[in-house]
Amino acid sequence: MRCKLTNTLLCGVGGQGTVLASRIIALSGMEAGFKVRTAETIGMSQRGGCVVSHVRVSDEEIASSLIPKGKADVIIAFEPAEAVRCIDYLKKGGTVVVNKKAVRPVTASLKGSDYDGSEMLDYLRENVKDLIIIDGEEICAKCGSSKVLNIALLAGAAKSGKLGIDIPSLKDAIKKRVPERFHEMNMKAVDAVVGG
Repeated sequence: MRCKLTNTLLCGVGGQGTVLASRIIALSGMEAGFKVRTAETIGMSQRGGCVVSHVRVSDEEIASSLIPKGKADVIIAFEPAEAVRCIDYLKKGGTVVVNKKAVRPVTASLKGSDYDGSEMLDYLRENVKDLIIIDGEEICAKCGSSKVLNIALLAGAAKSGKLGIDIPSLKDAIKKRVPERFHEMNMKAVDAVVGG
C-alpha cells in the first residue's frame, strides 16, 4: 500500500456490504503501518436506506474521520444513484467505481417509477473522467452469491491503482475480515474483476 493521504468514500444501500468493504480498506492500511480513520453514516440502512462510509488512510496524523467535500480520491458506489448523490465528495481527477445494477428505492416502487439507473450512469459518464463501471450482477452470478458485490467493487478500485491497495494486500485483508468458509467465493470475485 502506498500513501500520503488516501480518501475513499463508499456509498450504497443497506445490506450491500458497504461497511465490511470499508473495514477491509482500513485493515489493509493498518497492516501496512498507516494511520486510519473511518466513519459511517448508516441511517435507515436496515430498511434499504443509504449507507456512506468514509475511510482515510495516511502516513501522517489524520485530524478528522470525515472526508471533506471535493477531497475523495475514490468513490466506490454500490448503486448508480448513490454515486450521483455523493459526487460532490469527489476531487477533481478522482475515480468513481460504480456497480452497474440499480437498486430500486421504495419511493420508486410506490410511485410506479421505472428507475433502472441508466440516467445516473449517463450522468456519471458525462461528469467523471475516470469512471469504472462494474457489472456486479454478472460477477455475483459467476461466484454464485450476491454477497460478493462489495469485494468485486473493491477489486475494481484496487485494480485502478487509485485505492492505494494492491491485489495481494486486498486478498490478505479479505482473508482476515471474512469468515474462512467464504474465502474461496470472495477470491473468485476478485479474480473475476482483475482477470486472475
